[in-house]
Amino acid sequence: SESPVNFSGWQARFRRLQDEDATWRLLRADNAPIILAFIADLFAEENEVSFDRARIALDTELERGRELGYWSSESGAGTYLNQWIRKGWLREMDDMLSKTDASETALRFCRALDEPAAGTSASHLRIVQDAVRDFAVATNPDLDARAAQLEQQKREIQRSIDELREGVSVELSESEQRERIREIYQLASVLTGDFRRVEDDIRRIDKGLRIQMIEGDSSRGDVLLELMEKEMLLENTDAGSAFEGFFHLLCDQNRTTEFSDQLRDILSLPVAQHLNQVQRQFLSRLMRELSRESERVFSIRRRTEEGLRGYIESGAAQENRAVAHLLTELERSAVVLRENGCNLNTQTRLELPVGVPGIRSPMSMALRQPDENLDTSGVEEQANHREPSMEMLDSLEVVQIRQLAVRTLDTLRRHGPMTISILSSYQPLMEGLEELVACIRVARAIHATDLNTTEQVEAHDRYGIRIRASIPKLLMSADLFPDNIDELTL
Repeated sequence: SESPVNFSGWQARFRRLQDEDATWRLLRADNAPIILAFIADLFAEENEVSFDRARIALDTELERGRELGYWSSESGAGTYLNQWIRKGWLREMDDMLSKTDASETALRFCRALDEPAAGTSASHLRIVQDAVRDFAVATNPDLDARAAQLEQQKREIQRSIDELREGVSVELSESEQRERIREIYQLASVLTGDFRRVEDDIRRIDKGLRIQMIEGDSSRGDVLLELMEKEMLLENTDAGSAFEGFFHLLCDQNRTTEFSDQLRDILSLPVAQHLNQVQRQFLSRLMRELSRESERVFSIRRRTEEGLRGYIESGAAQENRAVAHLLTELERSAVVLRENGCNLNTQTRLELPVGVPGIRSPMSMALRQPDENLDTSGVEEQANHREPSMEMLDSLEVVQIRQLAVRTLDTLRRHGPMTISILSSYQPLMEGLEELVACIRVARAIHATDLNTTEQVEAHDRYGIRIRASIPKLLMSADLFPDNIDELTL
């Protein structure tokens, strides 16, 4: 048995988590099954939902609950959604709701209880063995020993290749296939949690820096240095390294294409029937969802940096610090008066001018200027025509955006992920700014990853005039397109 010290330490730790951890609070909530069911159903098809849509959906469920008798409160759905946001179970940004790491962890925990992984010990052991072997090779200080270990792996791979060429193939049993494909889903399902932890870390850095600027006496340079140091620490966390690793995968055309093709092949095999429909759907759109999650992280990083920069440049931190200092001095004065026996209710003749100042002057009145006379002497009346003129047709939009989306998808399938600038080298922009804007609309419609920088793109209009524009650098890939291209909002 454990010593009393260890028991007390564990007890204190679990009590703290019970009081502070958002996941634990969600699982212990009185209406936890209803909250988890609503979150799971709301985000079953997409990772972001508008606040209004969530409110309407929750209102419908609450009304149904009142009719069936398992919900008695008369509070509206908006009240509950705001409560769940404050408790850290949902996140709101730009009027869009998404799951947090707390709700993601709680849902994953409940699914694990409902779908226990049976017979996966061999798969787990294989993963551990591979990880131990790779780590041992990477950290061995003896270069000759590392080379010998790699040579051993090379001989094993070559032996497998020789056996395949000789017609010897070792097939996995049905139970092994079932075990491994379920393990693939289990490993993939935790990836989105890594991105949400990165979001939480970014928000904690933002909050900590603002508190530091108010409470401390740091200069702008010190604050910026602190921000850069914490950004480096963020990249070294488990969640940060997972995000950086995925970002490098996303930028590697060969690995991205290979990974997507392999997932598609696996899901086409009979063994995929051992996954339920939700699990198969999750794996089929894994790359698309991860790309959208990475875009959210970039967006939050960008907004955090812009907010901190504006906060620093506006001098709001110094103003807040001055107000806090003044309040502290007032509190000290009040304590001194009370300790000296002064009656704090004593009437004084001090008058403080309060209220909103108003200006009453003719100079403050904006006088309306008389409209200028409109010269209509040269206007000629024209009769309406039923047939459009050539001038009218030329002025209409000439770029067929759906056809452009089809061509873009075909190019991405053949050549892999790319930005609009690289895409223009495969399909030159010959319709000027209209075609360039159409490309950006397609990229936005598929939620292409914003790399938080710009790139130069050249286009030619119908008259041969060359146009050079600076646009956001958006990374597109074929996996981001829906199966039916008509589903795009163009």
